[in-house]
Amino acid sequence: MDSPADNRQDEQAPVRLTRRELEVLARALTGESNKEVAEALFCSKRTVDYHLNRIYRKLQASNRMQALHRARMLGILPDTLYVH
Repeated sequence: MDSPADNRQDEQAPVRLTRRELEVLARALTGESNKEVAEALFCSKRTVDYHLNRIYRKLQASNRMQALHRARMLGILPDTLYVH
């Protein structure tokens, strides 16, 4: 017999990024290095690394391009942040 968790495999909770995660992602997607993102957001590079790891996990991505693709697919980035 299937457990309730098994029945929900195809259902995924909506991806929700914090405001800060969106800021980090937007800057990272413009090509800024983690160090540049950190300087612009007045935090440490380690903090940016932490945010990017959380973003990648939430978006089920392993790099910036996958994160961009998933964020576009899920509609969680404003149109003005899309990289062409």
